[in-house]
Amino acid sequence: MKISIIKIGGNVIDFPEKLDEFLGQFAKFPGHKILVHGGGVMASRFGESLGVMPEMVDGRRITDKDTLDVVTMVYAGLINKNIVAKLQALHVNGIGMSGADGNIIRSKKRPVKGIDYGFVGDIQEVNTDLIKHLLSGDLVPVLSAITHNKKGQLLNTNADSIASALATSLAKEHQVNLYFCFNKSGVLLDEKNEGSIIPRINEDIYAELRKENVIHSGMIPKLDNAFEALQKGVHNVWIGKAENLMLSTKGKLSGTIIERHRYDLY
Repeated sequence: MKISIIKIGGNVIDFPEKLDEFLGQFAKFPGHKILVHGGGVMASRFGESLGVMPEMVDGRRITDKDTLDVVTMVYAGLINKNIVAKLQALHVNGIGMSGADGNIIRSKKRPVKGIDYGFVGDIQEVNTDLIKHLLSGDLVPVLSAITHNKKGQLLNTNADSIASALATSLAKEHQVNLYFCFNKSGVLLDEKNEGSIIPRINEDIYAELRKENVIHSGMIPKLDNAFEALQKGVHNVWIGKAENLMLSTKGKLSGTIIERHRYDLY
């Protein structure tokens, strides 16, 4: 079975026109597919309206009890069901899920090492049997960034990490491609210049660019997840603009292809 795992970020979800355009492409995307979504921008806005102010450290959200309530409502509720409803209108039989549903993703609370991130989950196990059952039934899982510890506790979990964990778990038996869709053209040499896209990047180039402080801090977790996925058997990883998703399936130059082997970029 060939499986595509496509992650969409909050910077697209927060704009209805961009989300509709992306979902239109996702509906046409060929083969078995899984959609993973975040929604941090909307969660921060809703939290502020409720008096729950976001607290971030190195781009990662500190999740106390009130914040967990907000992100659960927004990720697993409002955003997830809105996406599923829109997919149904596009004749895609989406099924919205959190990590707790069907025990699909089990996590543990991140241990405190200098920073207490609160109710943040580090992924321990993916229920690939359930995922394969859903895909075989022509259902399209839509996963929010909420997992659980199987002891009754929900946990806020990075959506990029969820997409990577799904990809690596399924890659043990299937050909899996992983797509990170967001609001930039790909990995950029200059984050303010959309024309400075790096078409291909491998571990050696990545290490050099990090050493030179060229890679924007917000891109580092995505690339770390991408290379880890490749090391664990994922066939292909792509990072690029949500609106260019379909171009990536047609061999046209768009976004950044992440690869393990040495590639002479320059």
